[in-house]
Amino acid sequence: MFDVKKEFDLSAKHESLVIGLLDKPEKFSGLLAKLDEAFDGQLTELVKAGDISAKLNKINKVHSFGKIGSKRLWIVGLGKEKELSFDKLRKAFGRLFKELKEGKQTEASVYLDSFISEKVDGQDAAHALSEAYTLATYQFDGYKQKSNEPEKKLDHLTIYCNTADEEEIHASLTVGYAFGKGTNSARTLVNTPGNMLTATNMADYAAELAKKYDFEAEILDKAEIEKLGMGAFLAVNKGSVEPPKMIVLKYQGKEEWKDVIGLVGKGITFDTGGYSIKTKAGIVGMKSDMGGAAAVLGAMEIIGGLRPEQNVVAVIPSTDNMISGNAFKPDDVITSMSGKTIEVLNTDAEGRLVLADAVTYAKHHGAEYLVDVATLTGGVITALGLNTTGAMTNHETLYEQVLEAAMEAGEQMWQLPLFESEKERVRNSKVADLNNSPGSEGHAVVAGAFIGEFAENTPWVHLDIAGTATTSKSHDLGPAGATGVMTRTLALFVERFEPIEK
Repeated sequence: MFDVKKEFDLSAKHESLVIGLLDKPEKFSGLLAKLDEAFDGQLTELVKAGDISAKLNKINKVHSFGKIGSKRLWIVGLGKEKELSFDKLRKAFGRLFKELKEGKQTEASVYLDSFISEKVDGQDAAHALSEAYTLATYQFDGYKQKSNEPEKKLDHLTIYCNTADEEEIHASLTVGYAFGKGTNSARTLVNTPGNMLTATNMADYAAELAKKYDFEAEILDKAEIEKLGMGAFLAVNKGSVEPPKMIVLKYQGKEEWKDVIGLVGKGITFDTGGYSIKTKAGIVGMKSDMGGAAAVLGAMEIIGGLRPEQNVVAVIPSTDNMISGNAFKPDDVITSMSGKTIEVLNTDAEGRLVLADAVTYAKHHGAEYLVDVATLTGGVITALGLNTTGAMTNHETLYEQVLEAAMEAGEQMWQLPLFESEKERVRNSKVADLNNSPGSEGHAVVAGAFIGEFAENTPWVHLDIAGTATTSKSHDLGPAGATGVMTRTLALFVERFEPIEK
């Protein structure tokens, strides 16, 4: 997929040569100067005429007319050097690779030196390139009948870099590719219809992941879940003919099982809302209600590939939320694994119920720090829109580490409050310890507060991705559909994690 070379030969045969163009007042230098000379000064004239632009994300395509070995020259606008960041470069590469894919290019050479700036060194540029390539060229093939005509894919890149060590560049390309691949795996899980991704299918997927990356795996079936007293999880499953699965993957990167990070992902493979049934419009797309589980599994794939020196336990409660004569109902009282009783006021507030038992089980497996990820509430969309993940925490220092990872991943996040007043609303029940839905006011906040009742004193961050798990529009780093949001954030958080003094 990636070849790394030092010296670039203008006569080398390639479909496409990719070069970056910073917005600088001086004349062309380096390879651009040599190219301009080969083009008899016409590149300079095209810049003067405005036909080649250094504006950020502007992709300029020039046919070589046989003047160099490459058939086409793709010049990527990078904007001003002082303003070019890793995230901006990643998006610029994403735009490039989408255009190369649309142009049915099968291979390209990239002169990496031209993408290095004051803030982005060669290794960062290589990481941004491979991550963007993997993300931007992703597509979910779906289930339409396939054409017999072979599809052209951009499947080979030659990277030229004089200013950095070849092994270091190759290592950075490998890391970027791992982050992109894990995110794409999460996207595919979310894009898969609920009839093709049941809880059993998800458990099988996790087991294969464990086998590939040497994780310890534990898949609890219904009888085992009942034995452990996971009444909140079981209540959600009651209306289904599909058996529930509690999925646990353990990665041990340290000699001792300590400083364990618990990643908990909501795995509702389809959500009807139960007897608090969704509208006919609102129910469409509910195959994506396992976006949190997908993010955790994608992050575990990255972790398995890169092997950081951390300890991680991933816990995924998976079921669908269906309607039948056996389904749980509003006014039911259920008992969670923790022993806390819950009055059910809304069967469509099921995500927090399955997460309650999953959080408790993550602590049972030694998790000392918790991050849960869930497509939890429509309320977070009302509050923050479709581009920002909502976050809550009981521990600011832990949250800062998650936030830093999100910023590096280029995934927007905003912290919502967790006040005692919202905790009291969740605790307000005449018949049980908690209620699962105190009302629509501050819906995203009380949903998070409910999960916090089970995190208790364990440092915990909650991520609500209801608005960000999917998108209706294509973007620089991918198509419409599942985004794989928080996959890279979780993996970066684990990789960079610093234990917190207790």
